[in-house]
Amino acid sequence: MPKEFMFRGKSIDDLKKMSIKEFAGLLNARERRTLLRGFSDSQKKVINKLKAGKQPKTHSREMIILPDMVDKIVKVHDGKNFVVVRISPEMLGHRFGEFVLTRKRVIHHAPGIGATRSSVSLSVK
Repeated sequence: MPKEFMFRGKSIDDLKKMSIKEFAGLLNARERRTLLRGFSDSQKKVINKLKAGKQPKTHSREMIILPDMVDKIVKVHDGKNFVVVRISPEMLGHRFGEFVLTRKRVIHHAPGIGATRSSVSLSVK
């Protein structure tokens, strides 16, 4: 039997019944302050689309993941493309941007001619 996920001693069902103010009380200070200040228009749009059962696309990387968003799919912008993010219970209290990286991993290739001392003596042909 899989272990049920708990967030600060509360189950997912308990968290979904809570208001945003009660959920904010379980978060760290920075996330709590952001939630208590209210949502921007773009964040409200994302929440309404998720409630309607749609898969919203958003540039709002600073949006905090709420209990209502668990097991839903959101497309978050990484600066170039929209990346699909499936929200799991472990993501509660984090932000969308934490799960969509903005930089690619650097892949180095062979050095070019003149890049090292030994390659200076090679012919260009």
